[in-house]
Amino acid sequence: MQETILYNEKIEKVLSNINRVMIGKEREATLSLVALLAGGHVLLEDVPGVGKTMLVRTLAKSLDCDFRRIQFTPDLLPSDVTGVSIYNPKEMEFEFRPGPILGNIVLADEINRTSPKTQSALLEGMEEKSVTVDGNTIPLNAPFFVMATQNPIEYEGTYPLPEAQLDRFLLKLKMGYPAPDEEVEMLERTSTHHPIENITAVMTKEQLIGVQEEVTNVYMDHHVKRYIVNLAAATRTHPAIYLGSSPRASIALMKAAKAYAYIYSRDYVVPDDVKYLAPFVLSHRVILTSEAKYDGLTSEQVIQTIVSNAHVPIRKEFR
Repeated sequence: MQETILYNEKIEKVLSNINRVMIGKEREATLSLVALLAGGHVLLEDVPGVGKTMLVRTLAKSLDCDFRRIQFTPDLLPSDVTGVSIYNPKEMEFEFRPGPILGNIVLADEINRTSPKTQSALLEGMEEKSVTVDGNTIPLNAPFFVMATQNPIEYEGTYPLPEAQLDRFLLKLKMGYPAPDEEVEMLERTSTHHPIENITAVMTKEQLIGVQEEVTNVYMDHHVKRYIVNLAAATRTHPAIYLGSSPRASIALMKAAKAYAYIYSRDYVVPDDVKYLAPFVLSHRVILTSEAKYDGLTSEQVIQTIVSNAHVPIRKEFR
C-alpha cells in the first residue's frame, strides 16, 4: 500500500514537470502518461511547432529514461531504425550496432514520410517488443514507449499509415494551438531560457515498470467490460462507419481505462473513465463511409455520438 502511495506521488510529479514546460496541455500530458502506463503508444497528429517533441523530451527527462529521436525521411532504411550488424575484422565476427529503437522513449518524427518497409520495422517493435536483425530476434529495453508524429497538412510525398498499422497505437492525440494568454505566458517562460533545462528526473525506470505492473491489477467490473464491448460493437453497425473497430480496440480501451483510473489514485475503473477515453482510443480505428466524409463528419464526432447514445452501466446499491 505504501509503495502504491509512493508511485502516485511520483506520477503527480511527472505531470507537474510536464505542465511546467507545456502550458495549457494538461489533457495531452495525462493521456500520454495513460498510454505509457498501459504499455501502449501514442500517435500525435498536428502541425509543426505546437510542442509535440517537447512533450516527449519532458516525459523522458522526468522518468530518467533513454530518449531517442528518429527523423523519418523517404530514404530512411529499416536498419537505420533497428540497427545493423557490422563485421569486425579484429574479432573476425559480426557485431550488432543497436539502432534508436533500442531506447526507452522513442520519438518517431513524421512517421508518414518514410516507406512502408521502414514503418513496419518500427511497428514490429511496438507490437512484439522486439526487432529482427539478420534473422536474429532482439528484445527491446523495458520500459519501451513510442510517440509518433505526423503532419496532417502536407501529404505530398508521404506514405499514409494503413489501418492495420494505425491500430497499433493505443491513443491518437492532437495538440492544438494554445490560447492567446497561454501563448503570452509561453513567451515569458522562454524569454531567457527554456523551462526544460530545469527539469529533473522524479521517477526511475524501475519504478515506472513497477507502476505498469500495478496498472494491470486495477479492478474492472464485468459490467464495465460489457460497456466497452458494446461501444466497440456499435462502431461496427453505425451507418456512418464503413469499417468498425476490432477486438484489439476493446482491449486497448480496457488497458487505457485502468491506467487512467490509476493516475487518479483509484484501484478500480468507473464507466466515466471509459466514456472519456473512448474517442481517443477508437477514432483512429474506424473508417468512415464516403457519404459521412462528404457531409464533413469526422471519426471523433461519430465516436462521440456513439458514446453519448450508449447505455452507461450503473450498479445498484448493495443491500
